[in-house]
Amino acid sequence: MPSITIVGAGLGGLTLARVLHTRGITPAVYELDASPTARDQGGTLDLHEGSGLRALAEAGLTEQFRAVAREEGEALRILDRHGVVRFEETAEESGGTRPEVDRGELKRILAGSLPDGVVRWGSKVTAVSAGAITLATGEVVETDLVVGADGAWSKVRPLLSDAVPVYSGLSFVEAHLSDVDTKHPAAAALVGSGSMFALAGGKGLIAQRNGGGRIRVYAAVETGDPAAVTGLADRERLLEVFADFDAGLRALLVDSDGTLVPRPIHALPVGHRWDRVPGVTLLGDAAHVMSPFAGEGANLAMLDATELALALADHADVESALSAYEAALFPRAEEAARDSAANLEASFRPDAPAAMVDQMLAHTAHH
Repeated sequence: MPSITIVGAGLGGLTLARVLHTRGITPAVYELDASPTARDQGGTLDLHEGSGLRALAEAGLTEQFRAVAREEGEALRILDRHGVVRFEETAEESGGTRPEVDRGELKRILAGSLPDGVVRWGSKVTAVSAGAITLATGEVVETDLVVGADGAWSKVRPLLSDAVPVYSGLSFVEAHLSDVDTKHPAAAALVGSGSMFALAGGKGLIAQRNGGGRIRVYAAVETGDPAAVTGLADRERLLEVFADFDAGLRALLVDSDGTLVPRPIHALPVGHRWDRVPGVTLLGDAAHVMSPFAGEGANLAMLDATELALALADHADVESALSAYEAALFPRAEEAARDSAANLEASFRPDAPAAMVDQMLAHTAHH
């Protein structure tokens, strides 16, 4: 049985560990965070039938997922900057195939499905080679396979590729509202039970209902300088940028709790791939970080993890498994990255939200 070392215990790394475990293979996962709840895990995400939901089925965790999934979170509304609803779809109308779940809940399920000790929380990886990783303690762990599941700024990726994520031209400023049904009923009504996009040329407000009566808001601004977003994480300056937006939309920022968090959006080149290097591979954002405008990031990471686990279980040797996995990974990731880049551009065109509305109407008609 080959020894498998996974760097990173995000959704991809944990899914890989879980699916391997169900196939009788126990990997070791090294994660810098001290626990699954050491920091904010991000907002809600919708899981798709052919990727995230399939991964949970292969992991034997569908029932646990359904217990915390929010079917109503599939609802979507698209507004213009005046607050006029240009497209709306209820969860029922969307078909019920993409249930929402808070990232933290999903991570809790995945982490809890693994035997104690599989994930080495609080383990900082300082160096990586094709046959070993080095920890901050000085410990060197030798292994047959290193899997980089360590995100956009992966320490494992340089073993395979010189590519680095490039600034997309878009930055988010993240805000939160708590106890919205009691404290912010107007915001709760505006956002609804799912996601809301209020778009204009070069900017927009994206809000998503999370569990526990919370709303997470992303103020999106096109700016050529990723450093400029730090200045926008000031409520007064951000409100100036959105001065031409409806007061009800601006209230999502005015009434938000605590500090604003700047998040420049980066992406690897569309079609990123590498030549086969023995004993090392990548999954998720380490392999193909892209903007969130395809809605595929977490789903792809979980699908990558599942495909890699099944390949390792089904092939007689690691190298043939990696060759099969990467042959399917590259075109799948390229298609999603291309869609993501196109959707980002379309979402903030001067006539926004027209392109996104047209896309949703065409999707609805097709289904």
